[in-house]
Amino acid sequence: MISAVHVTHSGSATEPRHDWQRAQAQALYDLPFSDLIFQAQSVHRGHFDPNHVETASLLSIKTGGCPEDCGYCSQSAKYDTDVSATKLMDRDTVVATAQRAKAAGASRFCMAAAWRNPKDKDLDRVCEMVSAVKELGLETCATLGMLTGEQARRLQDAGLDFYNHNVDTSPEFYSRIISTRTMQDRIETLAHARHAGLKVCCGGIVGMGEQVEDRLGMLMLLANLPRHPESVPINLWNEVKGVPVNDTAERPDPIALVRMIAVARIMMPKSVVRLSAGRQYMTDELQALCFVAGANSIFIGDVLLTTKNPQTDRDALLLDRLGIRSALDGVKSEVSQPGQAAL
Repeated sequence: MISAVHVTHSGSATEPRHDWQRAQAQALYDLPFSDLIFQAQSVHRGHFDPNHVETASLLSIKTGGCPEDCGYCSQSAKYDTDVSATKLMDRDTVVATAQRAKAAGASRFCMAAAWRNPKDKDLDRVCEMVSAVKELGLETCATLGMLTGEQARRLQDAGLDFYNHNVDTSPEFYSRIISTRTMQDRIETLAHARHAGLKVCCGGIVGMGEQVEDRLGMLMLLANLPRHPESVPINLWNEVKGVPVNDTAERPDPIALVRMIAVARIMMPKSVVRLSAGRQYMTDELQALCFVAGANSIFIGDVLLTTKNPQTDRDALLLDRLGIRSALDGVKSEVSQPGQAAL
């Protein structure tokens, strides 16, 4: 069996690898399903409580009007997607939303702005939001586009814990979906965040027309960084009106998705692997398999930026049925049957 780490009988594991080769990633992916899941679950138990899932909430603090041409994005100004551009939210509105998210069971609050890169005057306001949300006792995360080193330091000084900047896909497939920002631009922003002392949240999207080798290429890129991302979000492509990816998109086979989650867990054993956008397309059984394969984080709330997300009561009930603990435990106690609103 190919191993990313040596797992002892006590469940402990050695340090992660950063030298993955294509053939090794493919060999893991091609293992018989039960062998792959067993190995992924063994690695998972070496670093995490297998019966706990992290819950995060995501808010679009500035929607639409982005000058980038990301072919999957409803917020690009280059496509007619029926998403109207908005101004940056005010601090009090963001804080009030964060308070509701915490009451609903979120432990991390992520603030997203549709910018190529933030202007310094806008960053001043974002830093105020970060500091105020941090005071609520929530972990803080932001995704604002490309950053300079100085901007990353300002966010860290304001109390930001995580910076999200996805690589989206493999280096080979990247140019087919984006032309206004290079993969190297993304890597440099990740480096700025790291140098400033921020934790990194970085993953990608599946179902845009890429092949399995592209999904593995994305995981290899992340796993071979000098430090693995602390959070690895895996997004399922959400159908969006008017964007080019609609012409190539194909939702991945459920078993293929679970295989990818398992490979991500093995290759990045200490990273939190998040089921992000697209969970509304997933059955309870598919989500359960993903948790067994090593996923241990979800976004809660009815909307993720501009796309739908499962309702909080559905998440609470599912985790309760699986015996998985989370910050939703308080919500679970208020939900007695499927379909009953908890909030």
